[in-house]
Amino acid sequence: MSAEESVIGGLAGRYAVAMFELAQEMGEADQNKLADDLAALKILIDATQDLQKLLKSPVINAEEQAAALDAVLAKAGAHQLVRNFAALVVAKRRAFALADMAAQYGALVAGARNEIVAQVTSARDLSAGQIDALKAELEKAAGQNVIVKNETDAALLGGMVVKLGSQMIDGSLRTKLNSLKTALNQG
Repeated sequence: MSAEESVIGGLAGRYAVAMFELAQEMGEADQNKLADDLAALKILIDATQDLQKLLKSPVINAEEQAAALDAVLAKAGAHQLVRNFAALVVAKRRAFALADMAAQYGALVAGARNEIVAQVTSARDLSAGQIDALKAELEKAAGQNVIVKNETDAALLGGMVVKLGSQMIDGSLRTKLNSLKTALNQG
């Protein structure tokens, strides 16, 4: 079993694999558009409370969910296959898992491209040079191309948290202070 197959699973994985296999029959430009559109859809769902409520509400019928979601995707200029995929997912009453499906599709695409995504959360914005240096070190460690997605969280106080695949490296000052506090309380 490959590493990508071990990560992809469950309901969302089955839909993601089906979409990925269908996309393999398309040209490279369409494949890239699908990957970009599904990544954007995941970001949109994660960032929009109203969209999350729409997709997870058992009270809203499938037709209303499909119409609303299609309007959002049409306005965003999503590929027709993404719009059809979303309509199918909603019709099957699986809209609650759409963000997970998009994430697992992204993992399949990254695996096919020999890439891995590193989620980097830092206490302050990293410069382009710092991101490039971090990327080079992560690529050395992972043996793959690394795509760095950086976000800031002032609550970390200092340092950063790096999630690379199933591994997490927490070098934040907040975690170090909490560990010290725990050690002092036990002693």
